[in-house]
Amino acid sequence: MSSVAPLGRGPKVRAAVLAAAVDELSEHGYAAFTVDNVAQRAGVHKTTVYRRWPDRDDLIADALADSVAAEIPIPDTGSIEDDLRALARSLVAWISSPSGRAVLAVMLANATGQPAPPASTRHAFRDRIRKALPVVTRAVERGELAAGTNPAELIKTLVAPIYFRALITRESVDDSTADAAAAVAMAAARAGVFG
Repeated sequence: MSSVAPLGRGPKVRAAVLAAAVDELSEHGYAAFTVDNVAQRAGVHKTTVYRRWPDRDDLIADALADSVAAEIPIPDTGSIEDDLRALARSLVAWISSPSGRAVLAVMLANATGQPAPPASTRHAFRDRIRKALPVVTRAVERGELAAGTNPAELIKTLVAPIYFRALITRESVDDSTADAAAAVAMAAARAGVFG
């Protein structure tokens, strides 16, 4: 008889399965990812997983979105400079974490000749950009940025140098990388580049 209490149903099971999926991706990558291994890691039967996620790609997409949402919170400090810096620092911390590295490896799978995940996995990144747009909108409302500033372009400019270093040049990223990205995005916004 096991001394571990069953997870039951609901949010605890969902959280356990999504965390197990990220761990599985981190250790084995997209090509070797299996629902059986995720179920075993989460301590649930594989039918429990399949009931919520009909196939592995649905599970992977949800796990990626959950990881990004949990580890890259959307700040609201009352200052656009502080918000951009906090957002960039969260992104750097996530990229440097095991789950961030796993997610990025999945996103780059086809670039290395491995089987590629479906386009739906990119939704996690688009969704995080969409959820960060109010950071810019609030700054416009406070008068910190000019009316007509394009929130999506500003946020993409913020994250681009971080992703470039992490993915293309394979440089390490840290808080100074985040702070520089925030300063560049802020300077461009003040110069009216995103108007």
